Amino acid sequence: MTGSTNIKTISTPISGIDVTAFQNMEAAVSSVFTPENQVIPGFALAMNAEKVMSARSNPMVKKVLKMATLRYADGIGVVLALRRKGIVSAKIAGCELWEHIMAKAGKHGTRVFLVGAHASVLESAVDKLIKTQKVNIVGYQDGFFGESDEQEVLNRIVELKPEIVTVAMGSPRQEKFIAMCRKLHPSAFYMGVGGTYDVYVGSVKRAPAWALKYNIEWLYRLFQSPKRAKRQLVLIPYLLLLLAGRL
Repeated sequence: MTGSTNIKTISTPISGIDVTAFQNMEAAVSSVFTPENQVIPGFALAMNAEKVMSARSNPMVKKVLKMATLRYADGIGVVLALRRKGIVSAKIAGCELWEHIMAKAGKHGTRVFLVGAHASVLESAVDKLIKTQKVNIVGYQDGFFGESDEQEVLNRIVELKPEIVTVAMGSPRQEKFIAMCRKLHPSAFYMGVGGTYDVYVGSVKRAPAWALKYNIEWLYRLFQSPKRAKRQLVLIPYLLLLLAGRL
C-alpha cells in the first residue's frame, strides 16, 4: 500500500506478524488513499497485545491476522514492542482512524458500505455519517445474519461496488468475512472495526481524555467492566515477553 503514496512507512514483525509504524494519524489515513484521493485496495487491521498473544497460541488466529495487508499499532503494548525494536510509532486508535477515513471519504464522494452492529446502532451511525460528513453510503447490513444469509450479503456488496467496506462484527468473525468478501470484490479497501459504530453513536463511551493521554484506556475499561479481567490476564505474559525482547 505504501508504494502508491508519498508516505514512508516501516513494517516490522511482532511475534512473526508485520506491524506498520505511523508517525501520526495523518500518515495512517494517507496510506489508505493515493495523492489523488483514490482508495487503495487492501485490508487494515488493528493490532494490540491481546491479538498478539492469541496469535502466538492459536495458528488459526495468526493465519487470519496475516490476511491483512496493513496492520497498525492500536494498543500501547504494540507501540512499546515496536519501540524496543528501534521503531517509533504513534498509537493509532482504530475508532479514530475509521472516523478520519470516513471524513475523507465524505469529502471525495467515496462509495462506502457498512457491515455490523445492532440494526439500531448501525442505522444511527449511517444517519450521522450522512448528516455530519456527507458520506456516500451505498449500502449497509447489521451484523446479525446467519451463515445462510452470508452469501446474499456478499452478493449485495459485489453488486454495489463500494470503494470502502468497514465491518464491525468482532474478531475473528469480521476478519473471516472480509477475507471472503475480498475474493469476490478485491478492488475495495476493507477495515475490521469491532465496536467502533457503538462508540461513534455514543451507545458505548470511550475512556476519558486523561486515560487516553496516559495510555491506560485498558485499565479504565477494566474498572468499567471487571469481567474483562480474564481476557486481560494475557497482558502479564505479554509484558514478560516484551521485557525479555522475545516479541
